[in-house]
Amino acid sequence: MLLYNSAGSGNCYKVRLLLAHLGLEYETVDVSVVDRSNRAELLGDLNPGLRVPTLVLDDGRPLGESNAILWYLGDGTAYVPDDPYERAQVLQWAFFEQYSHEPYIAVVRFWRTYSGTPERFADQVPERTEGGYRALDAMERHLDGRAFLVGDRYSIADISLYAYTHVAHEGEFDLEPYPAIRAWLDRVAAQPDHVKIDT
Repeated sequence: MLLYNSAGSGNCYKVRLLLAHLGLEYETVDVSVVDRSNRAELLGDLNPGLRVPTLVLDDGRPLGESNAILWYLGDGTAYVPDDPYERAQVLQWAFFEQYSHEPYIAVVRFWRTYSGTPERFADQVPERTEGGYRALDAMERHLDGRAFLVGDRYSIADISLYAYTHVAHEGEFDLEPYPAIRAWLDRVAAQPDHVKIDT
């Protein structure tokens, strides 16, 4: 398999983390998250959205969108439940991540850490930061008394939300008031074959 990948991207990290858990071999093509001038050349025939991650399967078929890739790779493994209700809950959290979490926590992190011009976004940061804390509040409520997000076992739902939550401090989000999230982050990091975002 071939993964079009950006090292600092949480969306790309999700895929690398699951690939590590599954022991699957793959190669990478590095793609900048800042300079997008060659995206059409690199990805135009593979992903109409021109986004990373894009995974090219061994048979040549491409697949985009991080949570779709997680579902494809995880289906039929311990990382996607068999129970229909729990499968739907996994999707619930994947949609939450893309709609209520990533647009705030990941975006503020990008502006502050990767854009190179954080001052351009200064007037947008407070509103986006507020949205990020709303997402963290929801996660804290759900994780209080639970080990993992769905069915009390580690799944791609956890991988999806771990990716940007564990680096939320790079967007200057304070996780100190969120003990359930912090304990959950530790449990995810303790899973067998865990890899860090910078590996």
